[in-house]
Amino acid sequence: MMVRHLLSLGAALGLLASATMAKEMPVNEELAAIWYDSGLAHEESMHHKSELWRMEREMGLMDSENYPELGYHACTNGWIEAIPGDRMHTFRCDQMDLYHFLSHGALNSSGQGSGTWGWVSDDGREFAAIGQEDGAAFVEIKDGKLVLVARLLSRLRLWLATGERWYVFVAKSYKNYMVIGSEAVAHGIQIFDMTKLLDIDVEAAGPVIFDPIADLSGYTNDLPIGRSHNVVVNEERDYMVAVGSQPRNDSCRAGLIFFDITDVANPVRQGCAADDGYVHDAHCLVYRGPDKRYDGKDICYGYNEDSLTIYDVSDKTTTNLISRTSYEGVNYTHQGWVTDVNNQEFLLMNDERDERYRAGPASDGFPVVYVWDIRDLENPKQTGTYEYPTRAIDHNLYIKDGIMFQSNYGNGYQLMDVSSIGPSDPTGSGICRAAFIDIYPEDDNVAGGGIIEFVGTWSSWGWFPSGYHVVNTIERGVFLVKPTSLKCPPAPTCNADNCLRAMRAESVGGRLEESQEFCATYTANLVTEVSVLPEYATKACTGDAISRVSSACACIPTVAPTN
Repeated sequence: MMVRHLLSLGAALGLLASATMAKEMPVNEELAAIWYDSGLAHEESMHHKSELWRMEREMGLMDSENYPELGYHACTNGWIEAIPGDRMHTFRCDQMDLYHFLSHGALNSSGQGSGTWGWVSDDGREFAAIGQEDGAAFVEIKDGKLVLVARLLSRLRLWLATGERWYVFVAKSYKNYMVIGSEAVAHGIQIFDMTKLLDIDVEAAGPVIFDPIADLSGYTNDLPIGRSHNVVVNEERDYMVAVGSQPRNDSCRAGLIFFDITDVANPVRQGCAADDGYVHDAHCLVYRGPDKRYDGKDICYGYNEDSLTIYDVSDKTTTNLISRTSYEGVNYTHQGWVTDVNNQEFLLMNDERDERYRAGPASDGFPVVYVWDIRDLENPKQTGTYEYPTRAIDHNLYIKDGIMFQSNYGNGYQLMDVSSIGPSDPTGSGICRAAFIDIYPEDDNVAGGGIIEFVGTWSSWGWFPSGYHVVNTIERGVFLVKPTSLKCPPAPTCNADNCLRAMRAESVGGRLEESQEFCATYTANLVTEVSVLPEYATKACTGDAISRVSSACACIPTVAPTN
């Protein structure tokens, strides 16, 4: 079996390397058969993550005692120093303040984090469901703090002989309910009534532990083996969709499996869309957009490992593929979101492996967001990209009111202004970063500013009316943050003052290269002491030397990482 897998991997990588360079392109059917439809791509990714997280546990990186509770700290000059002098609790940032942090242990979990989603009660109280290995924690956002209100235990945890551990994934909300799925076999889909949280008096009695069976409002295990990678909800049409349900040789082929949840106590399986096989994630909406052929139809945008696949799911008993399109750099089509649910002209998408395999636009290892023009659902066009300035793997993204919020694993939580995307700017050239916090300082000093690994933040939620954002991380716990602005900061003004002239002086041999090397380290660390500055900078950058050198470093051309 191992030899077969290695041979298949070699063949697949060869096909990836020889793929035609283009924007959108047809699916490579030979590669699909060997690498994707067989499940090998997914197996390789899951095994890699499992081994990585096992090593992190053995190294103590999952131990909650390493991550104390943190209170409010403002982002000042690009840094949040939550514990003075402690580099592991000093976070790079821009226009994003830290309000509170609680470890997974403080949320009464012995596992690590995964997904998260938010819910707001009718009277405006704000709650988040925090996905963890052993269940879901429910926290209330109150006076700038995270308050643990309750836990819903996982229906079960499956620990395989290989040491792999499967996670609870908090999926999506449906009206006053939270819908929760898991990769664990026989877990099924839980439906929990969030209004149960409203009457809990935490100060008097402490957090409540909810029973994973008796305290549910609804439940279904009508899946091939009770397992799903995610659950998608179309609240407007009262249905949910299990994706990545496994196995791939079932009649539904791990595609879209539909449930009517009009009566949440009795979810009814309606059918499935199997023709393009495994669906990793999806965004299912009532279509509102320029393609009048599908006006008012139920549309699912599927992220299917090697393609953007668009379905008409108005008939839940069959498959109606509208289009199936691959793209330059495809490695693992992961997840995406339309830029405007009320005018579905464009969507943004992430690929979870293009950075690891240095593919297409991500060949330099920096995360890439793909821009798609979907004005013609039958012929979507991949029209542009945005590349982040720090190496990492990009993960789940969501969009509201022109702001994209995205968890980028070790690069932290990013808020991007994507409001420029449209017919007049289909390339993404106008995308800019409004705010961010890097919640994984362990990798700040490596080439490119980060490692290309599945560490840091998995998912986040940023739609609370209060402006707070919840960031769930794999190793540490949950960060409560708030942007100070959603307007992108202006580009640095590079006036050739004495400070900048000294740091890039052409008359001094090697001076620019020396400054580039210094700035690479300087900008990756919180610096408060003038003594660390080069002598030539200390002499030329008088006054607030730290601030002036920071401004100068922003105007010195960076050197691309060599690895």
